[in-house]
Amino acid sequence: METMIRRVCGVAILCLLSAGPATAQERIGMTGEDRRLAVSFEEVYRVGSLGGQEWEQFGDVARVAFDGAARLHVFDGQVSRIFVVGTDGALVHRIGRQGDGPGEFRNVRDMAVMEDGRVVAIDLGHRAYQVFDSNGDFERMVRMGGDPSVTIVGDHAAQRGAGALITTPIGSGLRAWSVDYSAGPPRKDRPRSRPIEHVSLAGEESVTDTLVDGWLPPERDGENDSGVGLPRAFAWSPGLHWGVLPDGSVAVADSTAYAIKIAAAGTGISRILTRPFPPEPVTDRLIRAERERRLRDLEAIPDERLGGRIGVVNGQPIYRDPVEERQRRRARIEDTEYFNELSVIRRLAVSWDGTIWVRRRGEGPASDNGPIDLLTPDGTYLGSLPAEGAGIPAAFGPGGLAAFIETDELGVRTVVVGRLFPG
Repeated sequence: METMIRRVCGVAILCLLSAGPATAQERIGMTGEDRRLAVSFEEVYRVGSLGGQEWEQFGDVARVAFDGAARLHVFDGQVSRIFVVGTDGALVHRIGRQGDGPGEFRNVRDMAVMEDGRVVAIDLGHRAYQVFDSNGDFERMVRMGGDPSVTIVGDHAAQRGAGALITTPIGSGLRAWSVDYSAGPPRKDRPRSRPIEHVSLAGEESVTDTLVDGWLPPERDGENDSGVGLPRAFAWSPGLHWGVLPDGSVAVADSTAYAIKIAAAGTGISRILTRPFPPEPVTDRLIRAERERRLRDLEAIPDERLGGRIGVVNGQPIYRDPVEERQRRRARIEDTEYFNELSVIRRLAVSWDGTIWVRRRGEGPASDNGPIDLLTPDGTYLGSLPAEGAGIPAAFGPGGLAAFIETDELGVRTVVVGRLFPG
């Protein structure tokens, strides 16, 4: 039996209008005809190589970001360190090391870089934001506010000129969560939205306010997977895509439609940017094809990759049975429930100068490699980059700088930094 959710909030556009404070919202409809753009990339330097210096033999490039002086910051989650790289590609300094003291990383899950060069390490183990100055020296530790029994870490970004962070605990960028049972089982209410939050680091403890409530699509029935209030999303549910604009406001896409909300603290949504690209209905044929594709991919995985050691109990290693693991994954694929529409927008990012980059869906239902639209926050459509291009950079910097993360056949990650030029 093919399974698909049958209910959605309109085409999700009505849900957009219900989020945030009641303010006058300007709706700007842009053309549905693509205008092809060409952007060239001139490489400046690259870091990350097995044959490079010791510091650049990255294990896991979890985040890259620039500061206002055009210095690149690379967070290697595997070694739990942040490397600051100068404009010539040389190492300036390192931040952090494993440990329990101030300035030492217990379980850092994300990083944000301020325009003035300060760095914030989001440390789930300390349950704190660790702040370092532009020289890499430890400045202070800000305790995470809120209920300590459940801590959820999502993607973070610096709010330009404010010394604050923007984040979302529920969305496409979930990085980690932890539960503290010291006071008994945690009680976390199920979410009613996917909020974009402003996090102030001004005091000894962080203060969080909601900038805008992103739409939360309907969930699958039953208990949530984690027991900590995270939603149970349908396959192909619309993601929550966002970026921070230079003035501190945010651009948010949270539905299946081509609709981007511009929102700010105190005013909520002021503008909605749209293009006339409707979401595609999900049919039983699409579901069957996707299920068959996933089953083929599963059968292609050798037993040695499905098995292996998964832990140690009383000093004895515990191994996963590959036959049981294959059966478990097959059952999950066959029982997967699907959303009833395919989202038009698959990724969103904001460049240093405030241009909004929007990646559209490609040919397949799960394809994230469609054309990239370039928009201004006031609703001007600049044009579209072809789908076969390099994609959206992992980070934008001043003066047209951009960083891409490349992964070779051995899994080695290299960060390529260069400048983007129109034409």
